[in-house]
Amino acid sequence: MLWYDRPAEEWEREALPVGNGALGAMIFGTVASERLQFNEKTLWTGGPGSPGYDAGNWHTPRPEALAQVRQLIDDEGSADPERVAELLGQPKTGYGAYQTFGDLHLDLADPPASPADYRRELDLDSAVARVRYRAGTTTHHRAFFASQPDGVLVGRLTADRPGTVGCTLRTTSPREDRTVTARDGRITVRGALQDNGLVFEAQLRVVAEGGTVREHADGTVTVQAADAVWFVLAAGTDYADRHPHYRGPDPHDRVTRTVDAAVAKGYDRLLAAHLRDHRRLFGRVALDLGGRMPAGVPTDRLLASYTGGAGAADRALETLYFAYGRYLLLASSRRGSLPANLQGVWNDSTAPPWAADYHTNINLQINYWPVHAAGLAEAAEPLERFITALRAPGEVSAKGMFGARGWVVHNETNPYGFTGVHDWATAFWFPEAAAWLAHHLYDHYRFTRDPGFLRRTAYPAMKGAALFWLDTLHTDPRDGTLVVSPSYSPEHGAFTAGAAISQQIVRDLFVNTLEAARLTGDGTEFRTELRRALDRLDPGLRVGSWGQLQEWKADLDDPADTHRHVSHLFALHPGRAIEPGGEWAEAAKVSLRARGDGGTGWSKAWKINFWARLRDGDHAHTMLTQLLSSSTLPNLWDTHPPFQIDGNFGATAGITEMLLQSHLDAIEVLPALPARWPDGSVTGLRARGDAGVDLAWSGGAARRVVIHAGRDGELRLRGALFTRAYAVRDLTAGKDLAPRTEARVAFLGARGGHSYEFIPQ
Repeated sequence: MLWYDRPAEEWEREALPVGNGALGAMIFGTVASERLQFNEKTLWTGGPGSPGYDAGNWHTPRPEALAQVRQLIDDEGSADPERVAELLGQPKTGYGAYQTFGDLHLDLADPPASPADYRRELDLDSAVARVRYRAGTTTHHRAFFASQPDGVLVGRLTADRPGTVGCTLRTTSPREDRTVTARDGRITVRGALQDNGLVFEAQLRVVAEGGTVREHADGTVTVQAADAVWFVLAAGTDYADRHPHYRGPDPHDRVTRTVDAAVAKGYDRLLAAHLRDHRRLFGRVALDLGGRMPAGVPTDRLLASYTGGAGAADRALETLYFAYGRYLLLASSRRGSLPANLQGVWNDSTAPPWAADYHTNINLQINYWPVHAAGLAEAAEPLERFITALRAPGEVSAKGMFGARGWVVHNETNPYGFTGVHDWATAFWFPEAAAWLAHHLYDHYRFTRDPGFLRRTAYPAMKGAALFWLDTLHTDPRDGTLVVSPSYSPEHGAFTAGAAISQQIVRDLFVNTLEAARLTGDGTEFRTELRRALDRLDPGLRVGSWGQLQEWKADLDDPADTHRHVSHLFALHPGRAIEPGGEWAEAAKVSLRARGDGGTGWSKAWKINFWARLRDGDHAHTMLTQLLSSSTLPNLWDTHPPFQIDGNFGATAGITEMLLQSHLDAIEVLPALPARWPDGSVTGLRARGDAGVDLAWSGGAARRVVIHAGRDGELRLRGALFTRAYAVRDLTAGKDLAPRTEARVAFLGARGGHSYEFIPQ
């Protein structure tokens, strides 16, 4: 529960979010005039219809441009970003930005001058935001939620004295591209974006219990002397994720059906369906770190007093932050919607920071790091659908810019297939993005072991990304290896050949694609081509002169450099090429210590994951402390600054990595448990290999591990528990099993649908 003893004044810092993936709203809890700022995730300027939109593809061929940059790098070792942008970039035209739909205001008929007993809260378990206050002897309640099953935003105002609920409902927008009408208790907002002609519509129906309802010519609806009033709001556009036009049917009929069906269902049934749907997913995981919420302390004061110390209140905030990340992912990423963008689904602006778009040099990816391990696989569907939709425009960019097979996307993209480039020198070139996105698809398969998903969705995207790199890798004249050129370590340094992140991502793609090709039975010709390229590929893993893992192929790292990106550790996380204890892991520690514990919110979140993968739970916890202390707003949103949601998701993933890892050859139990968490439990985590995991520990040691096998097969487990005597019991069959341990790894011959308990003896 997040709760506060006063209304929100600032959208970014204080308002509370609800969402169903496609719809999002920010609840302010202001008494005299409640404000709900709302969004529908397909309302974007730019794209087809916007003047000059080119998807980032070159307007005219540049047959020598890539060769010129490569030669410059071969000759001089590096190239200035401004010079490369001049040769390979071009200004953005028609890129667009995510838009606020507007605001819904509920103006009270007779607002109290001095409301008492005020409370504003967001209940993560029910995904309902509530407001309570007392006016004289009457207590008023408000409740708001975004229903995924019924596709609507719902609000209800009640009081404990009949006939005392009254308000006027009105909408506002910062844009002048809409008309607003009111009829029969329905407010309709309709228009088309001036930029690209995208048609949008929102409808709100008001239902009063008792009292009267009147509509006005200015598009408002007034309710007087009611016992209760509730409303449903639905919104949509004519956007469709189909290249090249990105348009579908007019939203009017769909929005009308959605609103009318919701009203016919009634408030109680809408709420019941919402609770069932949300709790089915959110309730899968329960984390206990030994925390205890202090009585009477609002969340903003709880955050302000947080130190990362040993107190129960600090543990409670860390637990709440983990749960909040899972809540935000469900609220901003559900089936049929676009994926979570830089701000999830929430945005109050017509010109949001970085267009609130999809940055694919880490930010989109980090949004989905917790999706499988934290038990929310269903929330991955929008990302998987988005990646699939990028393939067609990405093939156009690959052929037109590189003369290559396959598909590509660069540093950032939008819902309209922007897979080319712009000309911001330090953030325009990142053709490795498609390969990084493909990593998520293969990880979905590794978690679920779903062969149908591998064949239909993951492997075609992986193969297309691999074909692109087979056609574009460059032979490095320094040593004959295959390298990415031009290569750029995100937002840092000069252009070179074979920067560490470039090589590590391509290697990850080739390794994964080879595995997937064997699993799907793809022909030997492609596999042979891929194997040969992998054998020649520079792996992007070198230890430099001061013991660091090099960011570039040449030893250019500065030990005083504290840049927020630590991109050259991709092979550690989210990749799987660096194992703890080895030479590269030790070099990664040197790099991390040199970079320091500062950075933006998402950077600190990534460092939680890095230190967890290095099995240093205390340093991972230090990074969590840094994130909460200096990069978290009073409503617990992550701040770059400004607000970016990726830090929330990255931290939730990092907490999961501290408790459970499965990216290597075994399920690792409590691999990075910090001293601050000596006692605790978690249920509902997921491991690769289609296994659920419940854990309980005390005194820093595992006391109970339960594995829920999703299918038949051997599972391997690693952790301190398995280095000494332990007992195994098949809880489903009700019988004890003989432990089997080799080289400190426990082996379990699992049967699908069975649960197995491991306890120390």
